[in-house]
Amino acid sequence: MKSPSHLIVIGASAGGMPALCRLVEQLPDSLPAAVLIVQHFAPDSLGWHLVERLSRHTGLSCRLPNDGDPIEPGTVYLAPPDRHLLVKDGHLLVTKGPRENHYRPAADALFRSAAAYYGTAVIGVVLTGMLHDGTAGLELIKRAGGLAVVQDPNEAEFPSMPESALSNVPIDYVLPISRMGDLLTRLVQIPSSGNSNVPDDIKLEAAIAERVVGTMDEVLRLGTPSTMTCPDCGGALFELKHGKLLRYRCHTGHAFTADALLKSSQHSLEETLWVALRMMEERKNLLTSMASRGEGLYSVQQEERIEEIKGHINRLREFLLNGVKSSTAVTAPEEEQS
Repeated sequence: MKSPSHLIVIGASAGGMPALCRLVEQLPDSLPAAVLIVQHFAPDSLGWHLVERLSRHTGLSCRLPNDGDPIEPGTVYLAPPDRHLLVKDGHLLVTKGPRENHYRPAADALFRSAAAYYGTAVIGVVLTGMLHDGTAGLELIKRAGGLAVVQDPNEAEFPSMPESALSNVPIDYVLPISRMGDLLTRLVQIPSSGNSNVPDDIKLEAAIAERVVGTMDEVLRLGTPSTMTCPDCGGALFELKHGKLLRYRCHTGHAFTADALLKSSQHSLEETLWVALRMMEERKNLLTSMASRGEGLYSVQQEERIEEIKGHINRLREFLLNGVKSSTAVTAPEEEQS
């Protein structure tokens, strides 16, 4: 069986399916490369429905891969719902590994895996989407000798993902979807040298994602211990920094950009404050009941405490409601509408 000349790995999120359909319809049926796609969608989505939707726009074979499938040229593989899509030694790995930036599948996981095993034969593409999945992975693709392509943020339905990549990674090509198919078709005709010069830390991080290694000692080889804990499992976070991008990961495999970690801590803080508000409301109600049954000085003291708690409640409620209003756009779950 012939191996693909290149891997085209694509990350997309909100607004991604229309963009992907426009892109694959430009690719020739004789494409010598394989196309691997991570599109964010809900864990209970019907992956086959999205594959059928892509198939209507291309003569390339479109599939939901199974773990262990060989990677074939002229084929489009879409990561299944709630599974990471990785590569290893010419085959696909479909795993339920730890989430990265709270996503599974995650573009960063696919991009890193491709960089580790295919090096200069990888072309990473970031399309429309919110937040920053794909940025860390593009950085690793570039360090391994691959190419980075980003949809022009000015035409992206949701420009956050392309803008994040442009802000943190030296991008080779920035262009609209209408010109991307022709570019990719030309790039996969250029011979590559494979993965002979992939940095060791990229290979190690890919192995951790495959669950081949994942001990504390292995993660210490990637970065330095931080003072923070993983928001997903509570384990210690290690700080990784190459170039402009600051990243964190724990030894169990959860990974975050600094921005994603900040948003996660904001969400945890908000949850804690809502619990505190509920407890103060309960305390106020209890004091009110006690005051109604008391007499004289005791009742006056309870009323004073009630007024004090009411002040705390009002200030906390105002803070929470204003905070929710200002952060709804960035903290709301992002799922692709099919």
